[in-house]
Amino acid sequence: MPFCKTKKAPRNLDPILIPFYHLKPFNSHSKLLPSTFRLGGVKEQFMDRLNASARLMIVSDLDHTMVDHHDSENLSLLRFNALWEANYRHDSLLVFSTGRSPTLYKQLRKEKPLLTPDITIMSVGTEITYGKSMVPDEGWVEYLNQRWNKSIVVEETGKFPELTPQSETEQRPHKVSFYIQKDKAQEVMKVLAEKLEKRGLDIKIIYSGGIDLDILPQGAGKGQALAYLLKKFKSEGKQPTNTLVCGDSGNDADLFSIPEVHGVMVSNAQEELLQWHAEHAKDNPKVIHASERCAAGIIQAIGHFGLGSSVSPRNVTNFTGCEMENFNPNHEIVKFYLFFERWRRAEVDSSAAYCASIEAVCHPSGVFIHPSGAELSLHDCIKSLRKCYGDRQGTNYRVWVDRVLPTRISSGAWLVRFDRWELSGEERRCCVVTTLFASKDAKAVGGFSCEHVHQTWLDGHAASDHSAWLV
Repeated sequence: MPFCKTKKAPRNLDPILIPFYHLKPFNSHSKLLPSTFRLGGVKEQFMDRLNASARLMIVSDLDHTMVDHHDSENLSLLRFNALWEANYRHDSLLVFSTGRSPTLYKQLRKEKPLLTPDITIMSVGTEITYGKSMVPDEGWVEYLNQRWNKSIVVEETGKFPELTPQSETEQRPHKVSFYIQKDKAQEVMKVLAEKLEKRGLDIKIIYSGGIDLDILPQGAGKGQALAYLLKKFKSEGKQPTNTLVCGDSGNDADLFSIPEVHGVMVSNAQEELLQWHAEHAKDNPKVIHASERCAAGIIQAIGHFGLGSSVSPRNVTNFTGCEMENFNPNHEIVKFYLFFERWRRAEVDSSAAYCASIEAVCHPSGVFIHPSGAELSLHDCIKSLRKCYGDRQGTNYRVWVDRVLPTRISSGAWLVRFDRWELSGEERRCCVVTTLFASKDAKAVGGFSCEHVHQTWLDGHAASDHSAWLV
């Protein structure tokens, strides 16, 4: 249910890498990278979602980069979400690259309004998965198995009383993790590396945060995982037009080492990453140190490098004055739900013009199917908005959309599917939405109409009170 006029209808858990020990220089063209790629017979939808190269691929660390743990309202993350879904989701790729294990990554998703990435790199670059269902890349698994034997690693590390195993969730097929006191770390790493090398293993040891010690295959890491993905896309003729890597700590340095990428160190970047940059990349104009924190720094970098729009719809304050050359269903969906959030928080004026502009683009016989199964007219739904103005004022209430994917089903019609999230207090609710847009008389207001909206609850995220869910 959009409301912008269009002229014409036609688109800190991440470890901090301090010393690198037993770590070979990174080479994005290393012969160690496999020459063939496969997904074990499972081809995730995202592999076919883009018919051509991604316009932009963002590869971002999570903790203290995409996610600002000092921003209790997650405003910078929500700004990025709106920008991505409105302007990039349909023709670009979002990649999260985190030190978190799958367990801790899923926990973060329950705590923060994170978008669904196309690709997830976890456990310090030892696991690559695709799409919402997180299908593992078996080619990457096979590659990491070379000269790696977890049983030997566990056996040898068991001989060091200085090492305290981390929780079972952090012990992964290609990552063995411990805690160790800072004053004992260097000596233990030196001796342990020698023992594992004598056992025929090719490994790297990462000591981070003054306490965490991870043992990985030599070919693993955030940078190596990204190089693998870039080679995969190149082999399919779909290498991204531009790639932006984003990080805040030393274990993100590998990402910035890949020659063909743009890079941003967010303003709150840790000293060891800044030191690495000063020593290895200070003369590289494709890597910048942002003046903004976390996700706001990522948006800043998009604008700095001219990679596309860097104005988030959350920065727009006038919802009735927006005019676009062509109908962009993603943009309309994002802006409507931003208006909906602000209307209920009383952050926009209680103006009849706002509701009138929405009514103008709803088909007179348009239908809304509520997640409860109730069928209403679209115009009745819009009228209900007038009654709920300011009913969430002063509360922890946010609305955002995820996976906004439009399909042009004819020259004058779009079918748009997306997840619509709502946070009210401590309760998070979500429904899956399908919306039909159709063009109308070009002289009419808006140039298109919303004809049908169908919502169903996402499993496990239904509202406890169905009547509190409006549109």
